[in-house]
Amino acid sequence: MEKFETYHHDVLVIGSGGAGLRAAIEASSLGVKVAVVCRSLLGKAHTVMAEGGVAAALSNVDDRDNWKVHFSDTMRGGQYLNNWRMAELHAKEAPDRVRELEAWGAVFDRTADGRILQRNFGGHKYPRLAHVGDRTGLEMIRTLQDHGIHQGIDIYQEYTIVSLLKDGDGVVGAFGYDREKGLFKVFQAKAVIIATGGMGRIYKISSNSWDCTGGGISLAYHAGAELIDMEFVQFHPTGMVWPPSVRGLLITEGVRGEGGVLRNSNGRRFMFDDIPENYKGQTSMDEEEGWRYTQGDKNAKRPPELLTRDHVARCIRREIKEGRGSPHGGVFLDIAWIKEKIPNAAEHIKRKLPSMYHQFKELAGVDITKEPMEVGPTTHYIMGGVRVDADTQMTTTPGLFAAGECAAGLHGANRLGGNSLSDLLVFGKRAGEFAAKFAKENKGGIIHDSQLEEIAAWALAPFERDASHEGVNPFQIQSNLQDMMQELVGIVRTEAELTDAIERLQGLKVRADHSAVGGNRGYNPGWHTAIELKHMLTIAEAIAIAARERKESRGGHFREDFPDKADDFGKMNISIKKGAHGEMVVQHVPKTKVRDDLQQIIEEMK
Repeated sequence: MEKFETYHHDVLVIGSGGAGLRAAIEASSLGVKVAVVCRSLLGKAHTVMAEGGVAAALSNVDDRDNWKVHFSDTMRGGQYLNNWRMAELHAKEAPDRVRELEAWGAVFDRTADGRILQRNFGGHKYPRLAHVGDRTGLEMIRTLQDHGIHQGIDIYQEYTIVSLLKDGDGVVGAFGYDREKGLFKVFQAKAVIIATGGMGRIYKISSNSWDCTGGGISLAYHAGAELIDMEFVQFHPTGMVWPPSVRGLLITEGVRGEGGVLRNSNGRRFMFDDIPENYKGQTSMDEEEGWRYTQGDKNAKRPPELLTRDHVARCIRREIKEGRGSPHGGVFLDIAWIKEKIPNAAEHIKRKLPSMYHQFKELAGVDITKEPMEVGPTTHYIMGGVRVDADTQMTTTPGLFAAGECAAGLHGANRLGGNSLSDLLVFGKRAGEFAAKFAKENKGGIIHDSQLEEIAAWALAPFERDASHEGVNPFQIQSNLQDMMQELVGIVRTEAELTDAIERLQGLKVRADHSAVGGNRGYNPGWHTAIELKHMLTIAEAIAIAARERKESRGGHFREDFPDKADDFGKMNISIKKGAHGEMVVQHVPKTKVRDDLQQIIEEMK
């Protein structure tokens, strides 16, 4: 038997993005021994790609904003499928988490009188996003890392976790390997926090980093944790569509928050054509008024480009499908038009949107201060994930916690822009706090050698297969999966296509079980992919099954064969658990009644 180097910690955090770092900082501050394991180098987490800002009711630009309005906006954006307790905690605690980040050294953009500046964003009633140009996520990671390295946290970079380890029903650690040499490692811990982000890379067109494959959600699922809301996938309305090498790369909603407008090939602002009933009266049909709104005018109404992401994405898809798209299969996003409104518009755009300016200049040869961008929907975020307790972030598996995008509940059927970054801070802190508490109160379990040998044998199996056979190349299987998910489980879904997807997934799983690689274990991307296929296929199947189960359209889930909301489905979440024989067990979980005082807030804000 191969000897496995073993590390011992009280709390193990898997993932080094905003949620993982904030959890590690909090747990370490409570006096427990903490480790962070990440697949890439520290500082390369997908959080750095979050551009627009962090949502928190600081009331620095509009004093009418407060946690109640933020709570109500979040619930409405999520179509009221949100975990209302998580939405309450998030809205109440986000301002303190942002001020805390500022105290740790984050350099936010400022108002004239020196307070943190906030910008408008889709679905938010008032200017609420604290930002650092269009590089907010990068500043967040920089700040958390600079603060965290002084807390005595052990960091394991370029490690992949293959499986969680269990003793009875509880989690007692994780089994993985270092990507440089391919040597197996064992992490023993009294509590484990999953903070691995999203799953956009199971789709062909995605804004996500290479490592956003749903691995953490799958790890939790295979360890017995319950998943909910997996059908709700957010397709960001604006990703790059040209050149092909950068297709799907995110274009921040901040472009629209600063006044950018969407036009079709006829030059027409098509977003005026379809205003949802629940936004009528709040959305301006007047271009001048919409411009004033983006500049923080308290009396102006929002432009239709700042409706919720699911709605804007479907409107863009409609224009493309009906032949009014741009030359490369998107639509036009125009921020250059603001030169009609303000002097020195080019410098204004470069100051407010520096990353976007350089991104288009360098990658597409487009000067966004002079010409429009070509944009189209891109897979961006999953509202579903691991089910957690609202206060503690513990999953349904003892000793296992989750925070950030891989944890479900806060966003319901659709996430509002900017809520992701405050989600990381609020619930990353809570996960770290309660994981540390759990570690102090529990002795931890035993790691069994037989479990380690079984996982190691499975992980090494691809080396023992014949790689010359057709259809066993892990990269080809991954590509087939991405194409299939893009085609059949995308923005618009039908029963027939979802059933087809589920059937095709069974074939892909068989091929993945026969995937083969050559070479050795050191820096072997084929081997990494062969292992990751298990997680990608697990998450893809959960999304497709949940999407077929929800026979209505709501938020990020749109069924062409059931285009309207259904009252029954508005009262429950769809959960998925691993059955005794490895099958996915689907259940309808009734929503708990919203606390009376919170329900009153919702009604008043309507």
